[in-house]
Order: sequence, then C-alpha cells, then structure tokens
Amino acid sequence: MVVRLKDKVSIITGAAKGIGKETALIFGEEGSNVIVTDIDLDGASETASLMHDKGYNATPMQLDLSKLDNIKEFVKRVLSEFSRIDILINNAGLFSNVPILEMTENEWDKVMNVNLKGTFFLSKEILPIMIQKKYGKIVNISSLAAKRGGVTSGINYASSKAGVISVTKCLAKFSAPFGINVNAVVPSFCDTPMFRGLPPEKQDSAIKSIPLGRIARPDELGKAILFLASDDASYITGEILDVNGGVLMD
Repeated sequence: MVVRLKDKVSIITGAAKGIGKETALIFGEEGSNVIVTDIDLDGASETASLMHDKGYNATPMQLDLSKLDNIKEFVKRVLSEFSRIDILINNAGLFSNVPILEMTENEWDKVMNVNLKGTFFLSKEILPIMIQKKYGKIVNISSLAAKRGGVTSGINYASSKAGVISVTKCLAKFSAPFGINVNAVVPSFCDTPMFRGLPPEKQDSAIKSIPLGRIARPDELGKAILFLASDDASYITGEILDVNGGVLMD
C-alpha cells in the first residue's frame, strides 16, 4: 500500500465532526501526523481518540478561528511540538440560514470571522513556514452556495464561501513561486450534522436537485481533499474542485 502522507504534519480545522473528522481519519490512515483542531476541544479529542484506536498519529488542539491572537498562539504551539507544518486544511465553518431582511451585523460578522477571516489569517500565519521549506499544501473548503447563491443557506454563509474561492486563487498565485499548492474543494450537500439540521423538506429538495440522486458521504469529500493535499496533485494549484454529484456543472 502506498502511504501518500507519510510523516507529513497536517492541520485540519473543524475536525470534531463531519467532513473534517472524516478527513482526519483518512489522513491518519495515509501516515500523516494530524493536528486535529476545533473550537470544541472535547470533540477534537474524541476524533483523536478514535484515530489512536486505529493506530494513527493525532494530536487534538483547540482553535478559535475568530480570534487572531488564538491563531498565532496555536501556530507557535504546533511549531514547538512538530517543528514544521506541511499541510493545512481550512475546513472549519459556521453555517447560517438567516433570511436577508433579518440579517444583523452580529450574525454577519460571526460567520465571516470564522469562514473567511479565519481561513485567510490562519493561512497567512502558516505561509512563512511553508515558504521557508519551499513546500506546502493548502486546501480550503468552500460551498456550492458560493457559486449559485444561498438556497438553503444565508447570504452571510454564501458570501463567506465565495470569499474563500477568491482567497484560494490569490494565495495560489502568491505561493506558487515557493513550491506551495493552494486549492479549494467545493461540496454541495453532504451527510453531515449541518445538512441533517435542515428542515426535512429542504433536505428532500436538495437531494432531488442532485443528478447522482444522493448526498455525498463525508469520506468522498475527504478523498478529494486528500488528493489535493498529496503529491499526486503536485502540478495543480488555484483549482476550485467541484465535488457535488453533478448538481452544478461549469
């Protein structure tokens, strides 16, 4: 068996559940030393414990992406314990379905601070480490809502995820001369707590819109993320990869 991430130090945000949790398990199986992060430390610890049971390398750490000081301290801690960072998966995100005319500044900022601001500033903090090594992989997680507007999601969520696509392209252009690949995965509907939290009628409507006739499994997203984070994708950067069951073809 080819182990694609052997000894690579990977950070996965939002890894307490859903896509982040499944990606952490996949990365562990591929030989990575995985920093399992989440604002929910208990949830991150549960993911890490599950990985340990399988013989994988995992370290749980709490991370609040809405606080820049917390981001800086987190990166310092990772460096002190592992000496390097090879891979960053910006998966953490807050969902919102507040109607446009009911949107408040607080609700707008709460989502933007994690989904967009947090994604950028964590990447910015880690980039100098990757530049020094002339190696690094960053994979950001956007959303179908970024491309077609919020259907089951709010304007703040859709806008934040559209911003993630722009951040991905800007970082990719900046980082390419240093041997760093920056890409994004754009899921549609996936079997996660976020999706299951939607009203049943919205779940049914979403499933009917998908040509493949079903929502994605978290591991299907995890495998796409793995590909972009591995050296199999060494000549791919600035790519916005749709993993959506055919619901949007462009």
